Amino acid sequence: MELEKIRNFSDGELGTEAKKAAEQLFRLRFQIKLGQSEGVKKLRELKKDIARIKTVARERELGLYGEKPQAESVAPVKAAKTKKSAPKAEGAKTKSAKTKSAKTKKEAR
Repeated sequence: MELEKIRNFSDGELGTEAKKAAEQLFRLRFQIKLGQSEGVKKLRELKKDIARIKTVARERELGLYGEKPQAESVAPVKAAKTKKSAPKAEGAKTKSAKTKSAKTKKEAR
């Protein structure tokens, strides 16, 4: 199968094609073991097709190549409001600063 053809499949069709190819691969392996077929070339092609299908499915999961999975909703994300804090006075110490200075005084004794 061509890669472009695989990329044009929907998510459901990808799953269906992967199952079909896996079943064909199973049947072909079974025939080879029984000695009924010598389709080594077909075996290789089926393995490659399965790999291509899985690759395209994973690319869609990760959102690569500009393609998004069709199951995701495209709702706009609202920006979170940030709080503006008032600047603290330089002379005022915070609680953690006070405890740090108290500890250093104890250590100095």
